[in-house]
Amino acid sequence: MSTSYPSPRTYNHILAPRKFIQGKRRFSVYWTWSYPWEANRDVTELDNRFSTITEVRRVAWPVYETIEYSEKMFLQGISGTLELFHLSIVRFQQVVESVTGQPTAVYQRIDQAGQRLPIDERILRDTDTLMIFGLDHMITEQEASTEEIESLREWLKREGTCLIIGPHHDVGFSEDLQQRQLEYKHHGDPLVPRQQRFGTYTRSIMKGLGVPVENRFGLRPATIKGTKNQLVALNKNADFDKHRLLEGVSTFNFHMHLPHYAVTTEDQDLIHVLAKQPIDMAHPHPFIEAGNTEFNMFLWMPPNHERAGDILLADSTIFTTLFGGDESLERFWKNIALL
Repeated sequence: MSTSYPSPRTYNHILAPRKFIQGKRRFSVYWTWSYPWEANRDVTELDNRFSTITEVRRVAWPVYETIEYSEKMFLQGISGTLELFHLSIVRFQQVVESVTGQPTAVYQRIDQAGQRLPIDERILRDTDTLMIFGLDHMITEQEASTEEIESLREWLKREGTCLIIGPHHDVGFSEDLQQRQLEYKHHGDPLVPRQQRFGTYTRSIMKGLGVPVENRFGLRPATIKGTKNQLVALNKNADFDKHRLLEGVSTFNFHMHLPHYAVTTEDQDLIHVLAKQPIDMAHPHPFIEAGNTEFNMFLWMPPNHERAGDILLADSTIFTTLFGGDESLERFWKNIALL
């Protein structure tokens, strides 16, 4: 009797181009970070760095107190936390491949071995949906070049393309330390420092492509009373959801500090907010004090006379399993795969 095994993982692998198949989208994920710069950050610095896996283990105890996360099996510094992000998109990759029949390629701007890969034809030629996950700390100075922006602009002229941009939160941008503490108390995550600013790379992409959005704050979504992480349903705008991306979707997944995608244009035809997330109002926050009760969660820029492809904005964490997931979230992934 033969035994069925999952396919083995490979490293130092050069991607074989994926063939175009009508209706079977080819997904690519692009982590915007410099892995070495993030992993080599001084752990005595309080702000603008990822946690070490040791810090994660301490806060999440006993979740990671298993042999696979021990020093025998897993990196214990900041690099271990970066690897958690890689592991957390495996389920998304599996779901997308089950729909499209195509493997999802994963790239890093600068990888563990210091190999630099800007966004260019090597990535774009066999990609229909490109997901740019903006988890680069601003302090690491990642910024899209003119050539990268022009490559994306040309790629988006191709019918059937979709760019998903996921700038992460911008916590503690104010120089007022009391405001930073207010923001920290609002989201309540001990692993997030008083200042954690993400997304220079995605901001440069949005500026270069004329995407009128800015990622702001890190807001805690509202949960159903009596539950720890069961979210209050999204406030959906079905009238603008032309691709039915939110059909059958009531919530994404719980994350303690999600960015508000502030629209910076008055042109109501240029971009549409497809979903807003109610805010946890239990703890004050400057955004709440300004009169807001929900934040922009999922946005769509339809094609125009210069661009054939769609542009979507959604936080990277809703494509991972680090913070849970359910049938509603997987339905969203499948809807994206069928775009």
